[in-house]
Amino acid sequence: MNINLQPAVDALRERFAADLKEFRDEVTLYLTPETIVPAAETLRDEFGFAMLLDIVSIDYWPELEPRFHVAYQLYNLESNLLLRLRVPLNGNAPSLPTLTGVWPNANWKEREIWDMMGIRFEEHPDLRRILMPYEWQGHPLRKDYPLGYEEVQYTFNHAEVDARKPYAKE
Repeated sequence: MNINLQPAVDALRERFAADLKEFRDEVTLYLTPETIVPAAETLRDEFGFAMLLDIVSIDYWPELEPRFHVAYQLYNLESNLLLRLRVPLNGNAPSLPTLTGVWPNANWKEREIWDMMGIRFEEHPDLRRILMPYEWQGHPLRKDYPLGYEEVQYTFNHAEVDARKPYAKE
């Protein structure tokens, strides 16, 4: 772990009981939904993580607990530090507090996650669909969402096709 990242990691582990996971020099802190907002404010105000780079969501499988994870990628511009916060969520109606009050650019990212995955962000200023039509039913990136597609045909008439000739109508 980067020595400059250690104070922020120690503070979150002490104050919010965050679990630390390190893999290939990437640091991830696991938090609960109740602690995500105060932890984000601490990182922004005390440790200079002024930029929210991205928010992603993961649906592992309907039968697994926790089923969903929401991961926040944070960046400290002054120290060139990256930190990931991750929140596991159970159930078919998962919810988290919004981070739009901490980082305003969370707005559209949270809307996209709600639209595609069905993870509700409590107290979000404008939680409505952003990618799918307003009348759309369900959340298409969930693993239990019905696909509803046609099977692709991979056959053709070998008698009419000569692979040695370039395609051209005669």
